[in-house]
Amino acid sequence: MVATRPIEPTKPAPSFNLVPKIINGGIAGIVGVSCVFPIDLVKTRLQNQKIGPTGEKQYKSMVDCFKQTYRAEGYFGMYRGSAVNIILVTPEKAIKLAANDMFRYQLTLPDGSLPIPRQMLAGGMAGACQIVVTTPMELLKIQMQDAGRQAAQAKKEGKPFERIGAMQLTRQLFASRGILGLYRGIGATAFRDITFSVVYFPTFAILNGLGPKEKDTVPFWWSFLSGCAAGCAAAVAVNPIDVVKTRLQTITTDGRQYKGILDCFGTTLKEEGPGAFFKGGACRVMVIAPLFGIAQAVYYIGIAEYMLGYK
Repeated sequence: MVATRPIEPTKPAPSFNLVPKIINGGIAGIVGVSCVFPIDLVKTRLQNQKIGPTGEKQYKSMVDCFKQTYRAEGYFGMYRGSAVNIILVTPEKAIKLAANDMFRYQLTLPDGSLPIPRQMLAGGMAGACQIVVTTPMELLKIQMQDAGRQAAQAKKEGKPFERIGAMQLTRQLFASRGILGLYRGIGATAFRDITFSVVYFPTFAILNGLGPKEKDTVPFWWSFLSGCAAGCAAAVAVNPIDVVKTRLQTITTDGRQYKGILDCFGTTLKEEGPGAFFKGGACRVMVIAPLFGIAQAVYYIGIAEYMLGYK
């Protein structure tokens, strides 16, 4: 009788559960935005401030902007526009993080590998998916954040200024331009978000994969540091696009308008020089690095999987 070799149990193929990924993304976005929103407000105001005829600036630096905003609007003024952002960031982060995981799963080769070009493609497609939520969210957030700057400037100059809320602004945009009014600057938003995701997700995956393993998973703190580092790199790469997007989405009272991305880029370069495209750059890094560090770490904890009983 010939001895037979015992059949080893085959390892089950990895599965992909979209629902918990979406829930984790929403939770991650809310936690991250709540932590870093005041810095994001300062970033928007620095990017959007107008240089006067004599070359003077409303804000001398990031710290000066913090001080002026806190002095004029108090603690809650630092969270102006946060309600819109927190409400809409749930689907935005859910789409971004879950879509990236889904595309990575679909693009993984039969041998289990995922080359860098495919990782970049997955990130880019995830960035493209999120703009349906990101564009109106960013548009309304920027208006709310910039309203305080305009009010402070008007008060300084002795001019009247009427501040409007998010719902009133939404109705105005919808009444004047229909649903397209909420998608002002969508081209620049898509350019920024797709580029950001192409840089961010592969960088995070590489860094996260280098971390120490605890029961086949990296620890919470390593995912946080990987998210911070990848977010910092991606934020620096797309800051010039973010400046253009912010200016295109701001409804100004001083008559300054741009016809599109190229016009905004050319006008800004001509009037303010190359340095204008790095306005708010330090703030953006300070927003994006911890935002994605926190969001990515919370996402990888797997709260939804635990609640829904997934392994």
